[in-house]
Formats: sequence, C-alpha cells, structure tokens
Amino acid sequence: MNIAMLKKQWLQSEVNQKKFIGWDFSYLKNKYFCEVPDWDYQKIVLKYLKKDMQLLDMGTGGGELLATFGHPYEKTAVTEGYEKNYHLLLERLQPRGVNVQFVNEQDELNFSENTFDIVINSHESFDISEVKRVLKPGGIFISQQVGDFNGVNLASRVIPGYKKVTFDFHLALVTKALKNYDFDILYQDEAYLKQEFYDMDGLIYYLRTIPWEFPDFSVANNFAELLDLQQELLRRGSIFNLQHRFVFVCRNMK
Repeated sequence: MNIAMLKKQWLQSEVNQKKFIGWDFSYLKNKYFCEVPDWDYQKIVLKYLKKDMQLLDMGTGGGELLATFGHPYEKTAVTEGYEKNYHLLLERLQPRGVNVQFVNEQDELNFSENTFDIVINSHESFDISEVKRVLKPGGIFISQQVGDFNGVNLASRVIPGYKKVTFDFHLALVTKALKNYDFDILYQDEAYLKQEFYDMDGLIYYLRTIPWEFPDFSVANNFAELLDLQQELLRRGSIFNLQHRFVFVCRNMK
C-alpha cells in the first residue's frame, strides 16, 4: 500500500474514534491485547460493597462498570469530568435516581461531609483530602489507578521530544499519602503489564482516546512516527507498550 493510501486509511481511524462514548473499548476487540493484573477490581469492590451503603463512584465514565455492581440507584452517586460522558450520565443514570455531579480539574467533590460509606475510583484522579471529607468515619476507599510509568514506552516513540517530567504517582507514594490522612491500608498491589497492538487502526484509535498520555497526537502531526511503528508491526506482528497499574483498599480511621 502506498503512502497516500496509508494516510487516508489512518485518517479514517481518527474518524472512527470520534464515535467513542462512555468508556467502551469494544471497538478494539481483537485489535489489541493487554495482560491483566493478579487482582480483580470488580471482585474487590463487591467484597466490601453492601446494599445499604451510600456509594460514590468517581469518574464513572458511561457507568458501564458501575452497572455490574448492581447497587441500588437511590444509594448511588457518580462524578464525571468529561463533558460528553457527563451529559450521557444525565440521560442514562439521573432519571433512575442516581446523583450525577460534574467534577472539575481540581477534583473538588460537590457533596457534604460524611456522606458516603464507600468511595470507589477506577482510573480517575482524586484529591485525598476531598475523598476523606465526603467519606464517613470508618468508610472504605477503593481505587485502581494508572501509574506514572504507564504508556511511557509508546509515547516516547509516537511523540517527538516526549519527556516524562516526574515519576511521583505509584503505589508506595500514594499509600504513604493516604496514611498521612489517617487511612488504614487494608490491601495493596501493583503491576507492570505487557500491551500489544495488532493493527494500526486499533493503535490510532487508542492513541486518540487517551490524549493526556499522548499529547497533541494525530495522524497529521505524527505520520512519520506512525510509519516507523508500522514497520515494527510488519516485523514482529504487534506493537509493544507497557501498562502500569496499582490498587488499594483503605479505611478512613477518623
């Protein structure tokens, strides 16, 4: 395939990505693979979540994972900071009795003190002081996070001049901060996971979906780098990346 045809095909991948909504990666089925950590976030949440609890799900996306918990809507609140998903939640969850709130970049939570029995957070930023404020004494905070080594391998090959400035978001530092806020750590783990992309369409779709990891990426801006990655794909059958995940469960002791 010639260069012009490749560019046309890859630009179509960007068009396809614009249909992305919620946090649904089903488009990438069979287009990529990623190892899974030893823990199961869903099972961890279900271990602690009881039907009578007031639940806050931070950064719920389109509510896809939340739905799997089967928690009573009237005892559920969610936050979302992405406008497209926020409006989706207003249509999808608010009519069912879920308290839907927009969260700003400062991670300020629009809830009263001591509101929730349990706060859960999958891949969403958070301010520990805000979580503690809205969590009842004895309440549980569960989070699976994307660590600061995530995607560095791929970003350094896609974004010219890419440089990670700090490496200060990993399990040891986060649990230390939690302890400083009088949280008791009940469980913790961390993993570095191999990820592979099997075609350029899936890769481009993924890169466009996570702009905070791949700043200013586009087919037009990074066509030369994509050509290099295509050579890797042809040579070894996949494009390599590394994911960084960690998880913790803690209790608010005060």
